[in-house]
Amino acid sequence: MENENREQTMEDLLKDFDVKRIHTGDILEGVVIDVNDKEVIVNIDYAFDGIIAKEDLTNTDRNPLEVVSKGDKIKVYVLSPHDGEGYVQLSRNKALEITEREEIKEAFEKGENIKVYVKEEVKGGLAAYYGNIRVFIPASLASRERIQLISLVGKELEVKIIELDLRNKKVVASRRVIEDALYESKKKELWANIKAGEKRSGTVVKILKSGAIVDLGGITGLIHINDLAWGRVKRVEDVVKLGDKVEVFVGEVDAKKERVSLILKDVNQDPWTTEVSKTKVGDVVEGTVVKFLNFGAFVEIFPGVEGLVHINEITDENIAKPSDALTLGQKVKVKVLDINKEDKKISLSIKDADEKSKEYLKYNDSDEGISLGDLFGNLFNN
Repeated sequence: MENENREQTMEDLLKDFDVKRIHTGDILEGVVIDVNDKEVIVNIDYAFDGIIAKEDLTNTDRNPLEVVSKGDKIKVYVLSPHDGEGYVQLSRNKALEITEREEIKEAFEKGENIKVYVKEEVKGGLAAYYGNIRVFIPASLASRERIQLISLVGKELEVKIIELDLRNKKVVASRRVIEDALYESKKKELWANIKAGEKRSGTVVKILKSGAIVDLGGITGLIHINDLAWGRVKRVEDVVKLGDKVEVFVGEVDAKKERVSLILKDVNQDPWTTEVSKTKVGDVVEGTVVKFLNFGAFVEIFPGVEGLVHINEITDENIAKPSDALTLGQKVKVKVLDINKEDKKISLSIKDADEKSKEYLKYNDSDEGISLGDLFGNLFNN
C-alpha cells in the first residue's frame, strides 16, 4: 500500500512539472554521478536520477569502480521508470545488448579490431566478452607465442573477429592475427634498416652443431661456430645457451633471401690486430697443438690465431705423421718463421724453437763449473 501511494505521488509529481516522459525499454544516454562497489547513480536528464545495480552493469565479476568512473557517459536501458525508492531502474547490460550487436557486426564487416574482456579459460581456448556478447578465442589463436592461457584471464585483449553468426550466438576471434601482422610489419622494417657492421641485441632461440640462431626481434640470424669466439670452440653450448641475451655484430645481409650472418666475438678485438702485430719473425712463443693434418700440425699461439707447423718442422727425427711426435692439447714452444697478415697465415717451427732452447741450456751448462778464478785469471794475484 505504501509503495502504491509512493508511485502515485511520483505520477502526480510528473504531472505537476513539464518534464519528458520515459518508458520501460527506452535507451537513454546518461552521465555517471556516483559509483560504489554495489551500484552506479546516473544523471539521465530526467526528474529522477537512474540507478544501475552491479548485476545490471557488467556480466563480469569486476567491481563497478573498475568498470565506470564519475563523469563517464554511458548508454542505459530503462527497466522501470521508478523503482519505489525515487530512482529510475536502469541496465547498462540491456542497452549494450542492443548496440553491441551492431558494433560487432560492423567491426567484422570492416575488418576492424575490438577489445574484449577475458573471463575464463574453457575447453579449447578462452571465453571473452564484448560487453554482453560472448566471444570465443581458440587456444591456437590466443597468441603467436607459447603462453599459459590462464595468464590472459582477467585481462582486456584487442582481437579481430574471424567468424560471426549472431543468430546462433557464435563469435570467434583471434589475437594471433593481430600479433602476426605486427610481427611482419616490424620484420619488414628491420630488413629495410639492418646494416652490416652494426651491433644488435638478440636472444638465442636455437642451438645447432654449426652455430646458434639468434632472434633480433623480428628476424633471425646465424652465428657460425667459428664466429662465437676468437678461440677454437668445440661445442656451441660452451659459449651460449638457449635463451641467452647476446650482443652481436651484423655480418653479411641478404634482405631478398632474408638471410643474415651474425658475429658474437668482438670484431674490434681481432687478435691479428691486437696480438700478431706485436709478434716478429724469429720470436719464440708458446702454443697449443689443436689440429693434425697429413702434412703438419696447427698450433694456436693466441686465442683465434693458429699457425702451421709443417711435418718437417716438428722434429729432426724421421716421422710418418705429426701424431708420432705430438698429441692434441700439448703445450709446445714454436719459432715464428713467417707472418702473412693479409692472408692471415703464420708458419711455425717446433724443432727450431727446441734448438734455440738447447743452445741456451748449453750456454748455461758450460758456465756451471767456471770459478771466479777461471773468469778473472791472475787479476787478483800479487
